[in-house]
Amino acid sequence: MDAITERTLAASGLDLEPVKRPSREEAMEAVRTLIAWAGDDPRREGVIDTPKRVVDAYGEWFEGYTADPGKELSRIFEDVQGYDDIVFLKDIEVESHCEHHMAPFLGKAYVAYMPTNRVVGISKLARVVEIFAKRLQTQETMTQQIADAICDSLKPAGVAILIDAEHQCMTTRGVHHRNVSTITTQFRGVFKTDNNLRDRFLSFVEMAKR
Repeated sequence: MDAITERTLAASGLDLEPVKRPSREEAMEAVRTLIAWAGDDPRREGVIDTPKRVVDAYGEWFEGYTADPGKELSRIFEDVQGYDDIVFLKDIEVESHCEHHMAPFLGKAYVAYMPTNRVVGISKLARVVEIFAKRLQTQETMTQQIADAICDSLKPAGVAILIDAEHQCMTTRGVHHRNVSTITTQFRGVFKTDNNLRDRFLSFVEMAKR
């Protein structure tokens, strides 16, 4: 468990014992139970291998629990040669799952920071988004976690995050409203205090969406 996850649990005020991770066979048995609960027969030929496939898929969808965003951002470069403007990444794929229904939500993340005396490889920023996305999430919390991780590791003058995603817990169940997306933002440091910088970031996002 990474430090940010521990901090989130601590903030909840709950004094909980660590959860024991079930075995692979226990997880597969849980899938068989869900198949039977849905009304099908887990012994049927078409679904007999479904528990294995679901467990494999979960291993991929939720691999963020075994990854450390701080480690990804630990390899920094301090020779910025006077660069003092926005570093902006657009169209980072977001593939996550709603923690309330375990339904996917899919979209794009836009990430910017204003470096001080250190920068990081741009692929590492995309990897941080991926790590937090590959956990059970709310979009609001994920947006904040990405900003926290960048601030903690890079100590930038400012960070700006925008995520635009569609939630299948809303489109495929419940109210069944399609083509509705959710936008969340986090602004830290100079992006929060300087309206011009914040507007520049938002204009970059708009240009990226065209």
